[in-house]
Amino acid sequence: MDKQITGTVVAATKQWWMKVNRKPVRMHALDGAEFPYIIKIKYTVDGKAYTKRKWISAGESVPHVGDNVQVIYNSDKPSKAKIS
Repeated sequence: MDKQITGTVVAATKQWWMKVNRKPVRMHALDGAEFPYIIKIKYTVDGKAYTKRKWISAGESVPHVGDNVQVIYNSDKPSKAKIS
C-alpha cells in the first residue's frame, strides 16, 4: 500500500554535461542553453531517514534546497518511493 509524506530537498545539482539548446541560432555557447538537474530529497518514515533522487528535465521547474515536496512511498518498503 502506498502512503504519502512530506520530504525536504537537500541538494539540487545542475547536470552541466547535458546541455539542451532552446534557440535555433546562438550568439555564444550558452545562449539559449538549459540544463537538467538531479535533486536529492530526504524523508523520514517511522523514525528512519531515507533519501531519494529525482531527475528534473531541462526547462522544468526545479525546487530549491529547503523546499518541501510530496513523497509517495511503499508502506512495506519505505525505501521504494517516488517524488510527486
